[in-house]
Amino acid sequence: MDVMEAIWQRTSYRGLYQDTPVPREDLETIMKAGLAAPSGCNKQTTSLIAVDDPELLRQLKAVIDSPVGHTAPAMILVLTERIIAYDDRTYYIHDYSAAIENMLLAIVGLGYQSCWVEGHITGEDRIGRQMADILGVPQDRDLICYLPVGVAAEPVKRVRKRPFEQRAWFNGFGGGER
Repeated sequence: MDVMEAIWQRTSYRGLYQDTPVPREDLETIMKAGLAAPSGCNKQTTSLIAVDDPELLRQLKAVIDSPVGHTAPAMILVLTERIIAYDDRTYYIHDYSAAIENMLLAIVGLGYQSCWVEGHITGEDRIGRQMADILGVPQDRDLICYLPVGVAAEPVKRVRKRPFEQRAWFNGFGGGER
């Protein structure tokens, strides 16, 4: 699948997954796509952990509050370091966002589905830290997101996007050319 087709096909999949394992080579390809993303001032604040061990997946899923991805045979966890690039500016959110989108496109391109799951694990209940502790992640890194990875067991539902003309223009806001 070419990159434009992957962009058009990508959607947040919240359904059940087949129990078909995801080959390590595919997980590695997905992770390499994430790490190839741009990084503010090249600080490379994003790191990744792929989990395909059933027992470790069981432990992680036991602390996750959301049902999204509970049947996925693999997941990729996104870690970030809040490194200052310059003048007290950080780009870690930009970095991990770009990495996640690259991985979501790679996931679809390889024939799998996923969903960017962040809100359920970054709240005051500190689910991300609980997951990080299971994986031995040092305290200076935050587990910010997980991506379930697998073959969809249900039809993929697409959300309707607002028309291009309502969200994109040339030479000025709202389509009023200058």
